[in-house]
Amino acid sequence: MSDSEDAKDGSTAQEAHLARKEAGAAQATANEALHAAEHAGPHGADPAFGRLGHPIRRDSPFMLGFLGALGVLLAYFLTQALVEARSVIILIVVSLFIAIGLNPVVEWLMARSMRRGAAIGIVFFVVIGAFIGFGFAIVPPVVEQSDAFVKELPTYLDDLRQNSTVRKFDDSYGVIERAQDYVTSGDIGERAFGGIVGVGRVVISAVFSSLSVLIMTLYFLAALPSMKRQAYRLVPSSRRERVQLLADEVIQRIGGFVSGAFTVAFVAALTSYAFLLIVGMPYALALSVFVGLLDLIPLVGATIAAVVISLIGFTESVGVGIACVIFYVAYQQFENYVVYPRVMSKAVDVPAPLTVVAVLLGGALLGVIGALLAIPTAAAILLVVRQVAIPRMDRV
Repeated sequence: MSDSEDAKDGSTAQEAHLARKEAGAAQATANEALHAAEHAGPHGADPAFGRLGHPIRRDSPFMLGFLGALGVLLAYFLTQALVEARSVIILIVVSLFIAIGLNPVVEWLMARSMRRGAAIGIVFFVVIGAFIGFGFAIVPPVVEQSDAFVKELPTYLDDLRQNSTVRKFDDSYGVIERAQDYVTSGDIGERAFGGIVGVGRVVISAVFSSLSVLIMTLYFLAALPSMKRQAYRLVPSSRRERVQLLADEVIQRIGGFVSGAFTVAFVAALTSYAFLLIVGMPYALALSVFVGLLDLIPLVGATIAAVVISLIGFTESVGVGIACVIFYVAYQQFENYVVYPRVMSKAVDVPAPLTVVAVLLGGALLGVIGALLAIPTAAAILLVVRQVAIPRMDRV
């Protein structure tokens, strides 16, 4: 081996030694930093108070149990809050549905070169006028005729005693006599609503709910385009156009159903009023309003109204009762096959079994309001399933 090679090997060994020395110094510095971090807390904690322990692992049983319990408590409090605010949420949902139902009328006026603010003002004043007109035209006769009906109710109860079966049952239990005493006591209204305080509470609650619905409907109707724009901005831009098209279609169908339901109910009330006047039924106006209100309830509302009116007709005479049965059976066929399809053909496309299930679930969850909102909600869900879920499953 030559002197040059020996010198080269010595130089390589010296460089390796220096590299090892530098690595050892870096490791020592890192160890010192780790030791200082272990003895010093955040913000320069004094090591005189002890050494900090290792942080709690996020996957430890304690941490998982704590987070799980915290999530359960949060879900419980949110559920309780929703239950407590149930009445307010129902008013909000009803107001939103009414606003969506009035929106097609506003857009129709806007299509005729009218600004949206002016169109909303016209529609809302018409709605308020309809409410006021309904109150002045319907409430006094309904109150008067209802009071007369209550006064005549003992006579109807006496007529029931003409039936031998009912008379035997009444002789054993005295049901009709107790009902007559209850009706003729003079304070049936107070008893029905829990006294004067109860009557006042019911009236105040009804007035407050009606005003709240009107005010929220106005706000929702005015802010509906802005609400839709802000909601669409929460959707990723790649899907925004499709979501917008689907949402607009859902809103259009809900609006068509709401306006169509009121149209069908109005036709039912008007037809019933004309029929009841022809057959000479008392309390025709009050009974026709009753028919119109119940006709808003899908599936069962019209049937319940027909049964009640027919029973009242039989108390007048057998001929009037039979006429009521024939009329309402015929009218329900006319409504189901002529009026309803023409009004609702473009609004909803829900199969009959799904309609029944939706109405039952809506009624069980939210009562009459849930039954009213069940069909448009089912139509919206079905549209999303048909246009989103099924095509996506077909591509898999």
